[in-house]
Amino acid sequence: MRNTPASWGILQRNTLEVFYYFIKEETIQRMKLFIGILLFTAVLFSLAPGKGFPAQTEPSLAATPAAVTDDQVNAIARELYCPVCENVPLDVCPTQACAQWRDLIRQKLIAGWNEGQIKEYFALQYGDRVLAEPPRRGLNWLVYILPPVIFLAGFLILFQTLRRLKNAPQTDSPASPPTETIDPYLSRLEEELRRREKE
Repeated sequence: MRNTPASWGILQRNTLEVFYYFIKEETIQRMKLFIGILLFTAVLFSLAPGKGFPAQTEPSLAATPAAVTDDQVNAIARELYCPVCENVPLDVCPTQACAQWRDLIRQKLIAGWNEGQIKEYFALQYGDRVLAEPPRRGLNWLVYILPPVIFLAGFLILFQTLRRLKNAPQTDSPASPPTETIDPYLSRLEEELRRREKE
């Protein structure tokens, strides 16, 4: 089958009919409900402390080295990044400097410091880049605000585009190009092809 303007028009019309079949009003309502629930959940988890989970309190630590376990040290070290290595959490970094920083975390825990104080100490010493979760101040708010805003903007653009496609008038005949803009060479070529099809 040759790809003539008429066959392209039929293909486009059939494609649009299939597309419109899937974009019914009830489907749009379900999509709105699903996206509303998704946005509500995202906002709920972004506002909750501790990366979307309820804050957990550490049990009080005794001032003895035996009371501080490696799990407690690694729980805090997991929330910090190595200041020397790029994008390596402190709890898995194999360098000697990271081993010393994990020992420093252990000493701070023995001294009675809590997780927030230790994170603040490392942020003051090495900058905010060592924190796994950027603090919510200054330009760091953009990290928390921009992704949902971009997602909503993309959804609105998609919704408006689908609405325009659904409400666009459908024509049964494909739009033919103006006759004055047709190249004489192309018209001779099409005439020759039609003549050969008849043979």
